[in-house]
Amino acid sequence: MTREGRAWVGTLLAVAFTALPLAAQADEGDKGAEGETADEVSSLRPKLEFGLEAKANFRQSDENQFPIKTFGPPFDPPMTRFLETVNSGSHFELSDLTLFADATWSEHLVAHAKIDFIDLYERNPTSTADKVDVDELWLRLGHDSQPAALPAGGGGYFKIGKFPKFERQNDRHLESYGLVSTAFNRIEDVGLELGLDLGRHVYLKGSLTQGNPVFLRDPNALAGDNGTPEFRKKDPNPELKNGIVIPYDAATQDIDADGNLQKGLGLGVRFASEDGANGVDVLVFGRRRTLADHVDFKGSFYGADLDLLDGPDGIPELPRKDVTFPLTSDRKQEVGGNVWIYFGGGSFFGQYVDQDLGGLGRIGYEGELAWRFDLPLGASFAGRQLFPSVQPVVRYSKLDPDFRPAPKSPSPSFAWQWEKLDFGVRLTVIAGLDVTAEYAKNDFVLLNGTKHDNNETLVTLRWRI
Repeated sequence: MTREGRAWVGTLLAVAFTALPLAAQADEGDKGAEGETADEVSSLRPKLEFGLEAKANFRQSDENQFPIKTFGPPFDPPMTRFLETVNSGSHFELSDLTLFADATWSEHLVAHAKIDFIDLYERNPTSTADKVDVDELWLRLGHDSQPAALPAGGGGYFKIGKFPKFERQNDRHLESYGLVSTAFNRIEDVGLELGLDLGRHVYLKGSLTQGNPVFLRDPNALAGDNGTPEFRKKDPNPELKNGIVIPYDAATQDIDADGNLQKGLGLGVRFASEDGANGVDVLVFGRRRTLADHVDFKGSFYGADLDLLDGPDGIPELPRKDVTFPLTSDRKQEVGGNVWIYFGGGSFFGQYVDQDLGGLGRIGYEGELAWRFDLPLGASFAGRQLFPSVQPVVRYSKLDPDFRPAPKSPSPSFAWQWEKLDFGVRLTVIAGLDVTAEYAKNDFVLLNGTKHDNNETLVTLRWRI
């Protein structure tokens, strides 16, 4: 477990010991009315539930190379470097083993942990990042309604730990990510979150978090290697390449208590049928923080935040003016909106984000449509139906930057226009076992106006108990 994970375990335990007596007292009135004994009411033993999930994949990635200016110490003659597909060709790989743990004292006091082992598609840099990652670790006091689900009435909740951003789509139907979800809310943040239900239909959410550092990754399955020791060589040829990259909100590196927190605020409106089968939820949100001058990024000699946008760290021979993006501030801000729509077996999720990254503007759009079809009983195994359902999915996403890099920027792809169409199908083999086959048509327009693609096929066998 990382240092960050150990720190948050201690924090959550401290909060739990404070909150548990309060929760027990709050439940006493309700349970006492049912005639339960004082010993049962005062018990602090939670209901524990554990789960395990494994993912095996077939991946076929197109091979591409795009020449860029030399970004190491100057050579004579200058060397040509490339942005290139991380790991082209066809590959079978085990991408993840995940342990889930939930502790439930009552509906209003819940703790949750999600720990990834291997974590191949989240590791960044892929070859040198931690292979064990605490994805989520949080404690919640109060009730948090799911999108497009009506609560019984007014209420609220308080959450502390490591958790997804409240605008993230958590019921994804493909294993891949769109451009917007990759760039802005793929990775969990660390801090506090508050929610308030103003009746059944209107709600508020707010957060104070550390803020994910701005780093770079390929938006396909593998993040790629950037700033690893191999790239210090004069003529590097690593097994995993650097990828065709975009800036994104990466994993938090350490607990930082300098007070420079990211502030988030959201206002939502929801309507739903009482049975929950149909509903709509609209959320507008905003986040802001100050970019750090430098953030050490484990496994890479590149720094994150402003240091990334200034160009590669540790290359004094290359003047900053030759590699920096046209920064005008140290502000990082996103404003946007979400819509969730559920209708019988279908669902739609849409998101719009307008980002100001140190004066660099980006706009992103993403929409996913999925529909689940229940299949008739044709065969069974161990008393369970074989192939009970199939779910086709299509997702479109776009990133549109409004800036240009300096001539010698090592990452001109930051400023390219990106467009991605993902389509696939998820087939449930048996309860707890499914196969998802998908194809990503990943297009981008270079600064000279030429259009290229970096497509990928991904087939995932997922087993969960």
